Amino acid sequence: MATAVMTTLDPKSRSAARGMSDLTIRNLFIIPTIVFLIVFNIFPLLYSLGYSFTDFRASSAAPANFVGLQNYRELLNDLFIWSNFAITAKYVIVSVVGQVLVGFGVALLLNRDIPLKGLLTTLLLLPMMLSMAVVGLFWKLLYDPSFGIINYTLGLGSFEWLSNPDMALYAVAITDIWMWSPFVMLLSLAGLSAVPKHLYEAAAIDRAGSFYTFFRITLPLVAPILMIAIIFRTMEAFKTFDLAYILTSQPTTEVISIRLYKMAFQEWQTGRSCALAYIVLIMILAITNIYVKYLNKVKER
Repeated sequence: MATAVMTTLDPKSRSAARGMSDLTIRNLFIIPTIVFLIVFNIFPLLYSLGYSFTDFRASSAAPANFVGLQNYRELLNDLFIWSNFAITAKYVIVSVVGQVLVGFGVALLLNRDIPLKGLLTTLLLLPMMLSMAVVGLFWKLLYDPSFGIINYTLGLGSFEWLSNPDMALYAVAITDIWMWSPFVMLLSLAGLSAVPKHLYEAAAIDRAGSFYTFFRITLPLVAPILMIAIIFRTMEAFKTFDLAYILTSQPTTEVISIRLYKMAFQEWQTGRSCALAYIVLIMILAITNIYVKYLNKVKER
């Protein structure tokens, strides 16, 4: 009886009765997370920021000398680096646009009453559950000009996908579209399922066409969640490394992350590569910020 009265009347007594206060339990979860964040995220960021202002080379025993903004100035005036950014931008546009079109299109099909809908959705999600290395090697076989099934299916003979400088980047983008369109499809399905049914019923009563229904009801209501998918996929596509590195070694597919890798671990320009990493980081933050502002405008409509 005494315990029941204590539990209902006094929260402190209730916590004491459990042997550990709510604040203590909360700190037990939060403090290790903060320590982990500082040690593995914030400290390396600050450490590399310091190196970006030096001429440090990890392959040399020479001490790091402070050079100020020299690394940043040289990188921003390097036309070769800007060509890497141009390749990256082209890849991001092709890849993200393709993923949105394919993912949203498949979501519209799956949003209908079709048999085996759950099984189909699960099977379509399989590509994004595979590792990048496996997907890269798998598609390298598919693109093979001698025995690849793509050339055989399309009747292209011995067409070169990965060794053709003009096609290699598109081949990598097609692989990325295949792998990550299910992610856009999943978010789009969530958005489509949240559209109120009575809006479609009202449109049907008014004899609105499918074109009007799609552009005045479906697309505006799904646009916010579609924008979230675009933000995530743009950030990931901008950082892509694995697929392009595994599939081909063409200069036309040298996206900025591959240039960064070569600068850091093949040319051993550690300080310069740290500066380039921060330039890439700032660009991603700027692009994301533009997307978020546009997303807020879409939500306000």
